[in-house]
Amino acid sequence: MHEMSLMYEIIQLVSEDAKLRGFQKVKQIQMIVGDLSNVLPDALELAFLYFCKERACLLNEESQLTIIREKAISQCQNCLFQFEPDYRIALCPKCNLLDGLIISGETFQVEFYEGSD
Repeated sequence: MHEMSLMYEIIQLVSEDAKLRGFQKVKQIQMIVGDLSNVLPDALELAFLYFCKERACLLNEESQLTIIREKAISQCQNCLFQFEPDYRIALCPKCNLLDGLIISGETFQVEFYEGSD
């Protein structure tokens, strides 16, 4: 479960930035997680709850995590049709060619966080 180590790194980075800005705690973290990012949102949430309970860095049990899921969208380079692939490599449902370019769904990032004094 690599989501545990990913969440720990995110919490540490956000907490370091929050300290530089003079915050005493992190109230909320909002993230974008793409369907093709190889990260499971449910596992991220469990890891976040664990670190909140352990009061890791600037988190506490009132801290919240919001995950925005980004759908996977590919565009066929042959016919320009856009579709939702199941995997990184997928046949275009319109022309049946393996000529797709992933447009979205690979994102894994912190969108913003909110801290308090």
